[in-house]
Amino acid sequence: MNKFTRQGILFVLSAPSGAGKTTLTSALRRTPDFVYSVSATTRPPRTGESHGKDYFFLGREEFLSRAAGGGFLEFAEVHGNLYGTPKAAVMENIAGGVDVLVDVDTAGAAAIRSSGDPAVASALADVFIMPPGLEELGRRLRGRGTESEEQIATRLRNAAAEMRHWRDYRYTIISGSTEEDIEKFRSVMRAERLLSRRLEIRES
Repeated sequence: MNKFTRQGILFVLSAPSGAGKTTLTSALRRTPDFVYSVSATTRPPRTGESHGKDYFFLGREEFLSRAAGGGFLEFAEVHGNLYGTPKAAVMENIAGGVDVLVDVDTAGAAAIRSSGDPAVASALADVFIMPPGLEELGRRLRGRGTESEEQIATRLRNAAAEMRHWRDYRYTIISGSTEEDIEKFRSVMRAERLLSRRLEIRES
Protein backbone atom coordinates (compact mmCIF):
# COMPACT_ATOMS: atom_id res chain seq x y z
CA MET A 1 0.00 0.00 0.00
CA ASN A 2 1.36 3.44 -0.95
CA LYS A 3 2.01 5.99 1.79
CA PHE A 4 2.04 9.77 1.55
CA THR A 5 5.02 11.56 3.09
CA ARG A 6 6.22 15.15 2.94
CA GLN A 7 9.14 17.36 3.78
CA GLY A 8 8.85 19.72 6.72
CA ILE A 9 7.62 23.28 6.24
CA LEU A 10 9.61 26.37 7.19
CA PHE A 11 7.12 28.79 8.75
CA VAL A 12 8.66 32.27 8.93
CA LEU A 13 6.72 34.68 11.13
CA SER A 14 7.21 38.47 11.20
CA ALA A 15 5.33 41.38 12.73
CA PRO A 16 5.94 44.93 13.96
CA SER A 17 6.56 45.33 17.68
CA GLY A 18 3.25 45.31 19.54
CA ALA A 19 1.34 43.41 16.85
CA GLY A 20 1.07 40.31 19.02
CA LYS A 21 3.85 38.17 17.56
CA THR A 22 5.48 37.37 20.91
CA THR A 23 2.16 36.32 22.45
CA LEU A 24 1.28 34.26 19.37
CA THR A 25 4.68 32.60 19.25
CA SER A 26 4.56 31.76 22.97
CA ALA A 27 1.14 30.13 22.55
CA LEU A 28 2.24 28.15 19.50
CA ARG A 29 5.42 26.95 21.23
CA ARG A 30 3.31 25.17 23.85
CA THR A 31 1.96 22.79 21.19
CA PRO A 32 3.75 19.89 19.47
CA ASP A 33 2.85 21.13 15.96
CA PHE A 34 6.41 22.07 15.05
CA VAL A 35 9.92 22.76 16.31
CA TYR A 36 10.64 26.34 17.31
CA SER A 37 13.98 27.57 15.98
CA VAL A 38 16.12 28.96 18.80
CA SER A 39 18.25 31.90 17.68
CA ALA A 40 21.94 32.41 18.36
CA THR A 41 23.28 35.65 19.78
CA THR A 42 26.47 37.25 21.03
CA ARG A 43 24.75 39.20 23.80
CA PRO A 44 25.20 37.96 27.38
CA PRO A 45 22.42 35.86 28.94
CA ARG A 46 19.88 37.76 31.02
CA THR A 47 18.69 36.57 34.40
CA GLY A 48 16.72 33.35 34.00
CA GLU A 49 17.82 32.68 30.41
CA SER A 50 19.50 29.39 29.54
CA HIS A 51 21.69 28.27 26.65
CA GLY A 52 19.80 26.27 24.05
CA LYS A 53 16.37 27.16 25.40
CA ASP A 54 16.16 30.93 25.09
CA TYR A 55 19.17 31.46 22.83
CA PHE A 56 22.40 29.82 21.83
CA PHE A 57 24.88 32.19 23.46
CA LEU A 58 28.05 32.43 21.36
CA GLY A 59 31.22 34.48 21.45
CA ARG A 60 31.52 37.04 18.68
CA GLU A 61 34.43 35.23 17.01
CA GLU A 62 32.55 31.91 16.96
CA PHE A 63 29.41 33.59 15.65
CA LEU A 64 31.27 35.29 12.80
CA SER A 65 33.08 32.05 11.97
CA ARG A 66 29.76 30.21 11.69
CA ALA A 67 28.29 33.02 9.61
CA ALA A 68 31.24 32.91 7.21
CA GLY A 69 30.67 29.18 6.80
CA GLY A 70 27.01 29.60 5.90
CA GLY A 71 25.84 28.45 9.30
CA PHE A 72 22.88 30.84 9.53
CA LEU A 73 19.71 31.18 7.49
CA GLU A 74 19.92 34.89 8.31
CA PHE A 75 21.80 37.08 10.75
CA ALA A 76 22.11 40.74 11.66
CA GLU A 77 23.73 43.08 14.16
CA VAL A 78 21.34 44.89 16.48
CA HIS A 79 22.56 47.42 19.07
CA GLY A 80 26.09 46.00 18.91
CA ASN A 81 25.06 42.35 19.29
CA LEU A 82 24.77 39.70 16.58
CA TYR A 83 21.63 37.57 16.18
CA GLY A 84 21.09 34.72 13.76
CA THR A 85 18.98 31.67 12.88
CA PRO A 86 21.12 28.49 12.92
CA LYS A 87 20.66 26.68 9.62
CA ALA A 88 21.70 23.07 10.30
CA ALA A 89 19.00 22.20 12.83
CA VAL A 90 16.31 23.85 10.72
CA MET A 91 17.23 21.95 7.57
CA GLU A 92 17.65 18.66 9.45
CA ASN A 93 14.11 18.93 10.80
CA ILE A 94 12.69 19.88 7.41
CA ALA A 95 14.42 16.94 5.75
CA GLY A 96 12.90 14.68 8.40
CA GLY A 97 9.37 15.90 7.77
CA VAL A 98 9.21 18.12 10.86
CA ASP A 99 7.79 21.64 10.53
CA VAL A 100 9.86 24.53 11.91
CA LEU A 101 8.77 27.97 13.13
CA VAL A 102 11.22 30.87 12.76
CA ASP A 103 10.49 34.26 14.34
CA VAL A 104 12.35 37.08 12.53
CA ASP A 105 11.92 40.70 11.48
CA THR A 106 11.19 41.77 7.91
CA ALA A 107 14.90 42.05 7.06
CA GLY A 108 15.52 38.52 8.35
CA ALA A 109 12.58 37.18 6.34
CA ALA A 110 13.93 38.88 3.22
CA ALA A 111 17.34 37.29 3.79
CA ILE A 112 15.75 33.84 4.10
CA ARG A 113 13.77 34.36 0.89
CA SER A 114 16.90 35.38 -1.00
CA SER A 115 19.14 32.63 0.42
CA GLY A 116 19.42 30.90 -2.95
CA ASP A 117 19.03 27.48 -1.32
CA PRO A 118 16.34 25.53 -3.25
CA ALA A 119 15.53 23.44 -0.16
CA VAL A 120 14.76 26.62 1.78
CA ALA A 121 12.68 28.07 -1.06
CA SER A 122 10.67 24.86 -1.38
CA ALA A 123 9.96 24.63 2.35
CA LEU A 124 9.19 28.32 2.94
CA ALA A 125 5.79 29.57 4.07
CA ASP A 126 6.16 33.15 5.31
CA VAL A 127 3.48 34.90 7.37
CA PHE A 128 3.14 38.57 8.31
CA ILE A 129 1.07 39.69 11.30
CA MET A 130 -0.48 43.01 10.34
CA PRO A 131 -1.86 45.23 13.11
CA PRO A 132 -5.27 46.78 12.29
CA GLY A 133 -3.57 50.19 12.11
CA LEU A 134 -0.95 52.39 13.74
CA GLU A 135 -3.50 53.89 16.12
CA GLU A 136 -4.40 50.44 17.46
CA LEU A 137 -0.74 49.50 17.58
CA GLY A 138 0.00 52.60 19.65
CA ARG A 139 -2.84 51.70 22.02
CA ARG A 140 -1.39 48.20 22.49
CA LEU A 141 2.11 49.55 23.11
CA ARG A 142 0.84 52.05 25.68
CA GLY A 143 -1.20 49.29 27.31
CA ARG A 144 2.00 47.40 28.10
CA GLY A 145 3.15 50.31 30.24
CA THR A 146 6.83 49.50 29.72
CA GLU A 147 7.99 52.34 27.46
CA SER A 148 8.03 56.13 27.31
CA GLU A 149 6.11 58.11 24.71
CA GLU A 150 9.39 58.77 22.90
CA GLN A 151 10.15 55.04 22.73
CA ILE A 152 6.62 54.30 21.56
CA ALA A 153 6.93 56.95 18.84
CA THR A 154 10.15 55.27 17.64
CA ARG A 155 8.47 51.86 17.59
CA LEU A 156 5.54 53.26 15.61
CA ARG A 157 7.89 54.78 13.01
CA ASN A 158 9.69 51.45 12.70
CA ALA A 159 6.36 49.60 12.52
CA ALA A 160 5.15 51.84 9.69
CA ALA A 161 8.29 50.97 7.71
CA GLU A 162 7.90 47.24 8.39
CA MET A 163 4.19 47.23 7.50
CA ARG A 164 5.06 48.35 3.97
CA HIS A 165 6.60 44.90 3.39
CA TRP A 166 3.42 42.89 3.96
CA ARG A 167 3.04 42.09 0.25
CA ASP A 168 6.41 40.32 0.31
CA TYR A 169 4.83 37.53 2.39
CA ARG A 170 2.76 34.62 1.15
CA TYR A 171 0.23 35.13 3.94
CA THR A 172 -0.93 38.17 5.90
CA ILE A 173 -2.93 37.84 9.12
CA ILE A 174 -4.81 40.95 10.22
CA SER A 175 -4.28 40.81 13.97
CA GLY A 176 -7.29 40.58 16.25
CA SER A 177 -7.45 38.81 19.59
CA THR A 178 -4.78 36.28 20.52
CA GLU A 179 -7.29 33.46 20.01
CA GLU A 180 -8.21 34.76 16.55
CA ASP A 181 -4.55 35.09 15.54
CA ILE A 182 -3.80 31.53 16.68
CA GLU A 183 -6.72 30.13 14.71
CA LYS A 184 -5.73 32.08 11.59
CA PHE A 185 -2.16 30.86 11.86
CA ARG A 186 -3.38 27.28 12.30
CA SER A 187 -5.45 27.73 9.13
CA VAL A 188 -2.26 28.65 7.30
CA MET A 189 -0.53 25.60 8.74
CA ARG A 190 -3.35 23.30 7.64
CA ALA A 191 -3.41 24.76 4.13
CA GLU A 192 0.36 24.42 3.69
CA ARG A 193 0.33 20.82 4.89
CA LEU A 194 -2.31 19.95 2.27
CA LEU A 195 -0.47 21.42 -0.72
CA SER A 196 -0.12 18.72 -3.36
CA ARG A 197 3.41 19.81 -4.21
CA ARG A 198 4.52 19.03 -0.65
CA LEU A 199 3.32 15.42 -0.80
CA GLU A 200 5.23 12.43 -2.11
CA ILE A 201 4.08 8.85 -2.52
CA ARG A 202 6.34 6.23 -1.04
CA GLU A 203 5.77 2.65 -2.08
CA SER A 204 5.58 0.21 0.80
